[in-house]
Amino acid sequence: MNQPNVTLPSAPYLAEPGSATATSLYIDGEWRAARNGRVREILDPADASVLTIVSEGGRADTEAAIAAARRAFDSGEWRRTTAADRGDILHRIADLLQRDREEIAVMESLDTGKTIEEGGMDVDDVTDVFRYYAGLADKDAGRLVAAPEGVHSKVVYEPVGVCGMITPWNYPLLQLAWKMAPAIAAGNTMVIKPSEVTPVTTAKLVELSTEAGIPAGVVNLVMGSGPDAGAPLSEHPDVDLISFTGGLVTGRRIMAAASETVKKVALELGGKNPNIIFPDVDLDTAVDYALNAAFFHSGQVCSAGARLIVHNEVHDAFTTELARRAEAIRIGRGQDEGVRCGPLTSAEHRAKVEKAVARGREEGARIIAGGKRPDEPELQDGYFYRPTVFVDCDRSMDIVQNEVFGPVVTVERFETEEQAIELGNDTDYGLSGGVWTSDTARGERVAAALRHGTVWINDYGPYFPGAEWGGFGRSGVGRELGLAGLDEYREAKHIYRNLAPEPQRWFG
Repeated sequence: MNQPNVTLPSAPYLAEPGSATATSLYIDGEWRAARNGRVREILDPADASVLTIVSEGGRADTEAAIAAARRAFDSGEWRRTTAADRGDILHRIADLLQRDREEIAVMESLDTGKTIEEGGMDVDDVTDVFRYYAGLADKDAGRLVAAPEGVHSKVVYEPVGVCGMITPWNYPLLQLAWKMAPAIAAGNTMVIKPSEVTPVTTAKLVELSTEAGIPAGVVNLVMGSGPDAGAPLSEHPDVDLISFTGGLVTGRRIMAAASETVKKVALELGGKNPNIIFPDVDLDTAVDYALNAAFFHSGQVCSAGARLIVHNEVHDAFTTELARRAEAIRIGRGQDEGVRCGPLTSAEHRAKVEKAVARGREEGARIIAGGKRPDEPELQDGYFYRPTVFVDCDRSMDIVQNEVFGPVVTVERFETEEQAIELGNDTDYGLSGGVWTSDTARGERVAAALRHGTVWINDYGPYFPGAEWGGFGRSGVGRELGLAGLDEYREAKHIYRNLAPEPQRWFG
């Protein structure tokens, strides 16, 4: 395969391929190696070559990071940092992200397989998130509460404490920002555990936070597997909140473990998201957006519009054009010009996608595009898979009900508005969905009826830092972004003052 035309930039936390050591854990203001001495190779998903070496931490490292975060919260200088100062730090992080935008876009592209353009979009989105919470940091001093004469009553907001943050492999930079920015704004300390598959930009963001003035112990980073490095964050009594983005099975384990110490839990667990197409739309536009909804970042998106629900009247024309355009999508290395779908992030994940596609065939769904690995010789070493379109699908199929998390879209038919709503809500998840219609009233009716955390009308995918993100049902607990995203990292405290206390003589 052709050699990549870009490489990872040098960094203090990354070791050269072939190195026996790496210092990519960040604990109490110091880059260090894992106590067990282990390292992990981070692979380029485009050709399975080794990009870099990182430390592979374990329980002892995570417990050390928790202790550092606890000290920083309970007795460090961070306790004396004002809300305005925290806002200034967030603004500096945003500035540094833009300063290093091109470098970070390359890092994210090489690490995850997405295109450099997508990596740059992620940096811009992350910058906006930090600026949003920078603006909120000093804006809420609490509120006065109506009280009887002679009483002063107010509610104030304080940081939760030590926060554990476990982030996914598909959007490592973006998903960390959604947790890290509001946590800093509220005054918390944290221990971050990224996916062991894509940790590179997480370390970069930690480096930038230090450069921006975050004191030692406030932001800590532990790399390693979930059972070894991640589990203590859910179990440890000194962790006050655990925020996790990832799969349903792991989310259940985290919730169960967190219940032992009754810590706060925020979970974003994915979705099986409907994209409903009524017959009165412009076909060219609707197909174009449907492709983006299903195949952006090779479908490795929790909110992907992977479940198309198309009106009978336009079904055949819509799916024919969808399949034609899907077959024309250029896949390849994310750093190459003109590529629109990069590789899947790992060999293990591609195997899961292939298993799901095989299951769809067995259930009777019919493939009209993709359904296989690419034939091009230069793509054989990477984890590539062709964008895939299934038709003749129905709600009973596993391929329709369960998240594939790859470049696979299923198509179902409907006839009436009521059927469309019923199908759109026929899922255990409830993260997001789309409605396409030129009838404004119908769009509003369907959006109101769908039990999903975000519903787009005549669009699919955009979000704003000021709008809450999260799901109904098994898509998770809590919200990220918006005011609710800040509240996840705060505790409300009621302070009651009696202005003229006198003896009550209740007990004589």
